[in-house]
This record gives sequence, structure tokens and C-alpha cells, in this order.
Amino acid sequence: MTTGRPQSRTLGDLVDELAAATPQAPALVSSSERLDFAALKTRTDGFARALLALGIGRGDRVALLCSNRSEWVVAACAAAKLGAPVAAISTFSTPRELAYALEHSSAKALVMLSRFRDRRFLPALGELCPELARCPPGALQSAALPDLASVIVLDGDSPGTFGTPAFLARGAGVDALAKAQAAVTPDDICFILYTSGSTAAPKGVTLAHGPLLANGFDIGERQHLTAEDRLWLAVPLFWSFGSANAMPAIMTHGGCMVLQEAFEPGAALALIERERCSVYYGMANMARALLEHPDHPGRRLGAMRTGLTIGPPEDITLTIQALGAAELCTVYGSTETYGNCAVTDAHDPLPLRLVTQGLPLPGMTIRAVDPATRAPLPSGEIGELAVLGYTTPGYFRAPDLDAQAFDNGWFLTGDLGSIEPDGRVRFRGRLKEMIKTGGVNVAPLEVEHVLLQHPDIVQAHVVGVPDRLKGEIVAAAVEIRADARPDAAAITAFCRERLASYKVPTRLAFRAAGEFPRTPTGKIHKPGLRDELAQELASRGTS
Repeated sequence: MTTGRPQSRTLGDLVDELAAATPQAPALVSSSERLDFAALKTRTDGFARALLALGIGRGDRVALLCSNRSEWVVAACAAAKLGAPVAAISTFSTPRELAYALEHSSAKALVMLSRFRDRRFLPALGELCPELARCPPGALQSAALPDLASVIVLDGDSPGTFGTPAFLARGAGVDALAKAQAAVTPDDICFILYTSGSTAAPKGVTLAHGPLLANGFDIGERQHLTAEDRLWLAVPLFWSFGSANAMPAIMTHGGCMVLQEAFEPGAALALIERERCSVYYGMANMARALLEHPDHPGRRLGAMRTGLTIGPPEDITLTIQALGAAELCTVYGSTETYGNCAVTDAHDPLPLRLVTQGLPLPGMTIRAVDPATRAPLPSGEIGELAVLGYTTPGYFRAPDLDAQAFDNGWFLTGDLGSIEPDGRVRFRGRLKEMIKTGGVNVAPLEVEHVLLQHPDIVQAHVVGVPDRLKGEIVAAAVEIRADARPDAAAITAFCRERLASYKVPTRLAFRAAGEFPRTPTGKIHKPGLRDELAQELASRGTS
């Protein structure tokens, strides 16, 4: 591969380009495995031939239920070579959620682990498809999942499924791979990523090969990635931050991904030190866990340079302190915008990286619009952020969601923000999180920013909870320093000096770090927090 942007416009072609240009360069570290790009291509081609032998072709969906292991990357790249979209399934899935993803994606093949942590996927699949135990491998005929024909179990096998050796053996002698790969276009769908939001069921966000690689390269450029970089990834690959962001960003620059199967701070510190990782992808709660781990002072993390995170200035400062990543970048985006649509530059002054999310990436246009009229707003004015450019081709089998999410080609993010006079994006919170108290709007992010300026507060999260008189009241849950004493009156007085009276939290709750409800990807789960605080208020008879 020449320096600069790779020639490839599909993920499968990128694997081949890297293997031809730098065959012995490190591509992937996963547990005890180390793959260079030549080995990654060999493994990918073998997996792709086996999928071909099972009848998987262009447009057929391959469901992938796997933790951060080399098999995830190999299976995804193999399906990409065939033009078969990967429906990435969360390893946090309950049996109900697994059934939904398999049914919704109409997957023809399922590549899976039998279990991960406390989730037992194979028994759940057996209950969903009792026919599995009675059908030969590759010939499943299920009433619940009529499209699913083949199940490949990566960590063993069971009746009706392929173990990895038997599966790969099916591909021996298959010579149609080159022809199948040549038919894949940049507009073909590479991933279907399931994301929760305002709908009752998860949405299947489709992402195409061409924009995935183009935007991934541009994300990497903002971090100034090179082939020498090693990216630590404990964030799950089934999340867009992993598969639509970290993976294409590092691969398009010829660097190495260092996978951690599940985040554990002590193991993470050892892995980052041993592999001399230079790129951090993670949330502030992960950085805090690293910083507070007893092994942190003795670990040598000097190779860490840059990476991506989100959060208020205090969280970003903490992450830099924990990792030493002085060129850490902040980002704005969503799964629908290929992970990010705005990223600060690693060489931007720190104050800019603390309070903005940077300039739009090449190929992206972002504006703030009036949430009601959708008319563009002047610079500096807060409205709903809308994105034009590298956006999802659409939600899988959900034209009604497409109609709601797009306005004349502009993707409506549901986020509040402004475009500053210098063109930088400034995120202000979720539109649906806006609190309406006594008929007046309050932005939670503004109140959180003030709370975080209090010297005793480590983290703060603000929501609106129901109130008979005002509709909603402002409620905050905060974590204070270990050596501080909870003093609600003092914190309230601090807020009154800095906020209009209607913005000051009416209800203040104290939480330990581990007591905040979180999503599987580590973000604060605001609906869960809202429910908790509402129940506490109701039990005290104050609402």
C-alpha cells in the first residue's frame, strides 16, 4: 500500500492490499494470537471459501455473535469479500434480543460463540430452533427462523452445527472466491449494526463499504495514525465505535489492533504496557477504572499518544491523566454517520479539544436546524444537528424509520448542538433529554457542566423526573470525592450562584461510582437513571 489513502474501496480488498504491501507487518493481537497481514488474509480467505461452500453469496446476511477475538475480524472480513452483510449481534443479548436480531436480519448463517460470560447462547438458540439438534449441519429448517440454514460454533460444536475445523474443511478446493470478491461494490452493505434509541425495537443501521473505509481513514487522519500505531480496543467490535470507527481507522493506516475480549482494568493496563499501545478508544468510566487501579502507578504507558473519547472537559482531562495520551481527540457522531462525522485534530490546542468536537470530517456537512421547522440556524445558535454526506443508506427493512430520520437527504440526529463561528461542532445534549420544567427548557449538559466545576464532585448526570405541578423537575445524581462529605445544601448553593433558579437541581442524589446505571457500552443510561430518581422521589412522597 502506498502512503496516504489506500486504493481499496471494499473491506475485503483492503485486507488483500495490506497483505500485498506489508505482509509481515502486525495486523492483529488477540489473546495469545498474533497475526500479520499475510496471516490475516490467509485466515480470511479460508473462512470466505467455507462460507461460499455453504451457499453464502452477495446480499446474504451473516449474523456474527462473538466477543473481541480474532474470529470477529476474520469472519467480518470474510463475509465482506463475498458482499454478504454482517449483522453484528451484541454479546450482551438476552435470548429475546438474539431472536429479534436473527429474525430481523433474516440471516442465512450464524457465526457464534456457544457462551460468553454469563450468557449461554447455544441453549438459547436451541430453544428458539428445536429443529437444530435434528438437522444435519448446514441444513437447518427452522419454523422460527426459516432463512437460517447454517450455524458455525467457534468454540466447539453441538448437534446440527459446524465446529470450526469441520466448517473450514468445507471450503477446501473452493475456487470461486476471486470471482465473488470482484463482484462486490463500494455501495454494497458491509455491516448491519443494531442500535437502541427512541424505538421499541433495536434499529438495524446499514453501513456500506466505500463510506466505511473513506470515513474511517479520515477519522484516523485526525488522530495522525500511522502504520506504527497500535490501537487498544476493549470496546466491543459489535458497537459502531469498534467496527465502524476503530477497525477501519487503524486498518486504512496499516496499523495493528490489540483486542481485549472484555474490559478489566488490571488486565488492560498489563496489555497496554506489554503491547506498547499508542491509541486509546474508550469512555471516561474505563479511564477512571484504569487510573484508580492499584497497578496503575507501576505500569509504563509512555507509548500512549492519541485516541478517541467523548464527555465533558473533566472526563477528557481525566482520560489524558490516566493514559498519558496528550493528543487525545474528542468526537461527535452516531452509528448512522459511520461512527463519527466530526473529530478534533490531535494537534489542536487542548482547550479546543476539551470544549468542542472539532470540524466536520471531509465529505461531511453538519448544520444546526430549528427542531420544529428544520430551518438552518446561524452559527452559535443551538438547534438539532443535521448531517449530510457519509450517512447510512437506510435502516434495514424500516422505510418508516428512514422517513422520520431524513429531511431532503439530511440525517436528523436528535442531538442538540451548535456550529461555532470557526466551523467547529459543539454538542449540547440529546434533544429528547431536554427538560421542560414549568414550561421552560433546561439543557442537562449545561447543569452537568456547572456541577462538575464543584471541587467535590467527580461525575454528575442530570435528568428530568415527573412532577405534578411543573411537569418535570431537574434532578441530578452525583459522585463525590472519597474524602468529601455529602452536602446537598452546599452543592445547591454553588449551583444557585451560577445558574438561573429554574435550572438548579431540585433533587440531588449521591451515588458511588458503580451505582450509576450504564448501557453495555459504558455510557450512562439516562432513562434508567430517570426511573431510579423518580421512584426515590415517589417513595418519599415528594412528587
